[in-house]
Formats: sequence, C-alpha cells, structure tokens
Amino acid sequence: MAILVTGGAGYIGSHMVLALCDAGEEVVVLDDLSTGVHENVDPRARFVFGDVSDQLIVMRLIAEHRIRAVVHFAAKIVVPDSVTDPLDYYLANTVKTRALLAAVASARVPNFVFSSTAAVYGNVGQEPVSEETPAVPVSPYGASKLMSEWMLRDSAAAYGLKYVALRYFNVAGADPKGRAGQSTPRATHLIKVACETATGKRKSMQVFGTDYPTKDGTCIRDYIHVSDLVAAHINALRYLQDDGDNAVLNCGYGTGYSVLEVVKTVKRISGVDFPVAMAPARAGDPAAIVAGASKIRSALGWQPKYNDLEKIVRHALAWEQKLPAKSAAA
Repeated sequence: MAILVTGGAGYIGSHMVLALCDAGEEVVVLDDLSTGVHENVDPRARFVFGDVSDQLIVMRLIAEHRIRAVVHFAAKIVVPDSVTDPLDYYLANTVKTRALLAAVASARVPNFVFSSTAAVYGNVGQEPVSEETPAVPVSPYGASKLMSEWMLRDSAAAYGLKYVALRYFNVAGADPKGRAGQSTPRATHLIKVACETATGKRKSMQVFGTDYPTKDGTCIRDYIHVSDLVAAHINALRYLQDDGDNAVLNCGYGTGYSVLEVVKTVKRISGVDFPVAMAPARAGDPAAIVAGASKIRSALGWQPKYNDLEKIVRHALAWEQKLPAKSAAA
C-alpha cells in the first residue's frame, strides 16, 4: 500500500517525499512539473507526470498502488498573481482539488492531508491567530484554499473521508542534510529571494511595503522550517491512521519577524551587504500574521526541531550556494 503525493516535485512536496521514503513508505508522486523540478524527486519514489485533475490517472494510480492516503500539495501559491489572475487560481487550487477529491472519494481512499494556508485568515488584526479566528481571505489565493477546505469538510460528511488540513504560515529553509531545497524558478518567498541575492543570483531585491502598522513598517510573518512542516504532515498521516478526528490546524511557531529583520539576518549570516530597494505594498498582503500553534502540538504531538530563524536561514543559504546560477531568478 502506498501514499500518493501530489505536487511531489515542488518545494514542500519533495521534502515530504524524502521523509516518507526515509520512513520506508512506498510513495507515488503525481506532478505536472509546471513549477516542480523532476530531479528533486527522491529516486526511491515512483514519479508519474500528470495533472491532479485527470481523474483517469488518479484512479489508475489508486488501483495499481493500493493508495491508502493522499497528501495534496499541488497548487499555485503566489498571492499577487492570484489578484491579477484570480480565475487561474480558482482553476488550479479549487476546481482541480474538486476533481481530485471526486476520484479519491469514488475509490474510497480513507485518508487525505491537505496543504492549506494562513492566507485564509486575511487581515485579522490580532496575534496570534487561532484556528477559531474567522476566515476572511483578502486574496483569491486564500479564498481558493478556503473553498477547498469546505469541500473537504463536506466530502468527509458525505463520503466518510478522513482529513487533516494544515494551514501553513511562511515556509522556508531546506533539508538539513542538503538533499533538497527550494529550486522553483522565479520564486517569491522572502528568504529564498534574499539568499539568491546574497549569492549573486539577483542583483538586488525588493521590500514590498514600508508603511504597514508594524514595528518597522514592513510585514510581519511567522517563518516555519520546511522540515518541521513535513514532520507535521507525517504526524497527520499517523493521526488519521489511528482514527483521529478530522482537523484543521495551524502550522507555525507563534513567533513573528518583520521583512527587514529577515533581510538583516540573511545579510549577517551570509556576510554580504546586498542591495535592497523599497517598493510599494503588494495587493493581498496582510500586515501581520502569526500562528497560534498550540492546537497542532496537542492534537498531533508535533514537536518542531528547527524553531529558530538563524537555522532556517543557514539551511536555505547552504542550499542556495549548491544551486547553479541558472536555477535562480534573473
């Protein structure tokens, strides 16, 4: 029996595949490589090129590999892009998730772990944000993920599917052993962009928005190490296997850092005082969002190992230094 990982060639998905293979699991990856990198998929996993909305492929994989759980990462994730092209995001993140769920429910796959986002909360005006905070997304990206959560909830009630939806805060870092990291072309994640600039793959970087109502005028985010996030997914699978209840859980540390604090940390650790330009705020970006993270610890027994901004930056920088210049954004 195997675990199906959609988007397993992407940043977080490839780390999940590594962890599952390390644990001795049989893993099948389904990815259309629109943003993923085939070389990042652990060779111990079975890779299949295809779209998650192709129900014939999904049903075939479920039958051939006796899939017992699906971990769904495949999605579009750039908030400003979702504002300028919302229908593309509703297609990729909502319509295609609906098609995947239809195949999963039809085949009676028992367990489903969903990659959601803190963007479902929007401008909350309070910290930390708990799972009980009303979800009022301010971007189509956040709305597309919230709609998928609703579909999961209703599918669970109608078809008996068991699920955990994990609402990620800002994911960063790389595998501590250097086996995987963020390789997505034209990535927009702050720590990735700063590390690209520190290693000379970008001439400079931008800070978007300097007049937010925060301590230094820049956005505040809760940064979580990708390996800790993957550990939460592993725990979620075990939780469901042990007949845990359906759950929606925040994935963060409960500590916020401003954009300028992150940039200063990357500069200090890299030893490079790279150019930084101030730019207008981007549409859809909340001023501050920090996780209330007690529920995931109690529900899943999750104990993060890399709850430290310096560790996150060091691992991200080490990975960036391994990548050839052509893999970074111009």
